[in-house]
Amino acid sequence: MNRRHFIAGASALAILSKPYTAVAASTPEQLLKPGPLPEQDFGSADAPVTVIEYASLTCPHCRTFHVEIWPAVKEKYVDTGKVRFIMREFPFDPRASGGFMLARCAGEDRWYPTVDLLYRTQDKWARVSDATSALKSIMGMTGMSGSAVEACLSDQALLDKITQVMLAGQVHGVDSTPTFFINGEMRKGALTIEQFSAIVDPMIAAAE
Repeated sequence: MNRRHFIAGASALAILSKPYTAVAASTPEQLLKPGPLPEQDFGSADAPVTVIEYASLTCPHCRTFHVEIWPAVKEKYVDTGKVRFIMREFPFDPRASGGFMLARCAGEDRWYPTVDLLYRTQDKWARVSDATSALKSIMGMTGMSGSAVEACLSDQALLDKITQVMLAGQVHGVDSTPTFFINGEMRKGALTIEQFSAIVDPMIAAAE
């Protein structure tokens, strides 16, 4: 897939239309199996609760969770060692794939700040006519040059790896974003902090 097709969307959307087999219930071990890219995780590996989020950078509901709910989840559960939180790519369209590619190209230590920036500027690149120019402008805030943006978006091997992460999510039954697996239990939609607490608090208590 070249960069033009990548932004236009026809080829990448074809990937998303392929049939897949969803398992009835993936085991925690299957869910935690690492994919072709390094896991982007937060919190203690020994936390009693592990949350895996599959999200798309162009998804408004994912943006809502990230901007409005995630900070409270991080403060209350992740920073206190109660929850390990894993974020995984599940791009629903080529632009989301492009955003995730740029976050990976930014480097491990800048992945999260880049994802955060792309969520907060979602309206400026996800639904504009010239996404490439918009992403160049936004990534310029991180110090990434326009030529580096183009090189990243042309990295077929990286796109393939992000697609593999997405396809693995489909095998686990993910068909919408955000989708969460909380100690293996699937929950769909942008959970509020109250809903999140109602799910994880009993799990934490049971582990004490």
